[in-house]
Amino acid sequence: MKKSAWLPAVIAPVVVAGAVAAPMIANAASTPIAGSDPSAADVIASVAQSSDAQYSGKVEQTSDLGLPELPSGSGGSSLQGDASDALSMLTTSHTARLYVDGADKQRVQVTTQLAEQDLVRNGSDVWTWDSKQREATHVTLPAKASAPEDGSATPADLARKAIDAITPSTTVSKPTSTSVAGHDAWSITLTPRSSDSLVGSVRLAVDQQTGLPLRVTVSAKGQDSPAFQVGFTSLDYGAPAARLFDFTPPSGAEVHTKDLSDASREHADHRGHDRADDRSAAGVTTTGSGWDTIAELPAGSADTTALDADASGLLDQLTRPVDGGRAVQTSLVSVYLTSDGRVLAGAVPVSALVAAAK
Repeated sequence: MKKSAWLPAVIAPVVVAGAVAAPMIANAASTPIAGSDPSAADVIASVAQSSDAQYSGKVEQTSDLGLPELPSGSGGSSLQGDASDALSMLTTSHTARLYVDGADKQRVQVTTQLAEQDLVRNGSDVWTWDSKQREATHVTLPAKASAPEDGSATPADLARKAIDAITPSTTVSKPTSTSVAGHDAWSITLTPRSSDSLVGSVRLAVDQQTGLPLRVTVSAKGQDSPAFQVGFTSLDYGAPAARLFDFTPPSGAEVHTKDLSDASREHADHRGHDRADDRSAAGVTTTGSGWDTIAELPAGSADTTALDADASGLLDQLTRPVDGGRAVQTSLVSVYLTSDGRVLAGAVPVSALVAAAK
């Protein structure tokens, strides 16, 4: 996992607690929120209308997952430093500048101590940049593609993931009025019906005028303070400057390229690979449903035997021994590394992962 991503990819399943995608609420309104007493369906439907919005603002992410705080880049092996840096993204607060000009132009800019990380999309071209590592990655997207799932997240990204999880396994509250970054918003709360899920609730704040998700708050079951939150602290509507969506790697930067364009995929198809094959090759399987979904990677996904002493020590610090392997349970998600190299994860207790692995 590249630590240049603003929010590590583990956050996506945390937000919806591993829930599988489900249909949107049927017959929801197809226009922006109207009136002083909207339904939850009205609020949810308005989110889809915000995909062409133009705006810029500052976004703050906070996390309290119960993970240990480790010094960023704390010496030892490069793997240990990378893991420590990734953990710092989950245990400390972060602020990002966000620029959006419709569905295919976005820029997320994170400035940390003596470093900058960027994700820039302009049509089919996507760039990531890490000034500390002096590494850039250029991805060419297929036609009509959505932005790649690189781990970055905005309130809109996270709200849509939570909305996709609305099923009979979830209670949806009646909207109440609130304010975020100086904008009037409707707040709705999604509460799992499951007694096993670690997630207590997902609360969404949606702009009353535009349908833009302004804040997402995830609370762990039995805890008062949020386990995870991302939201705007300032927001201005209007098209950002066009130059913000142009990116050229600095001289001397290490540049990686990935071609996901239709032409590249067609070439792969001629070599006997299609998209279904690519998906099955990933080897990810799921058990359970809704908020209790458990994802499993196949044997060999987590080979800990090749770790050096520093990396092994870090693993021991983060996990605890359990039947058949090692595991870590945060306030929202658990991860189980089996002795045969499998990885299981879900928004459920470790005991559920151990049982699913047998």
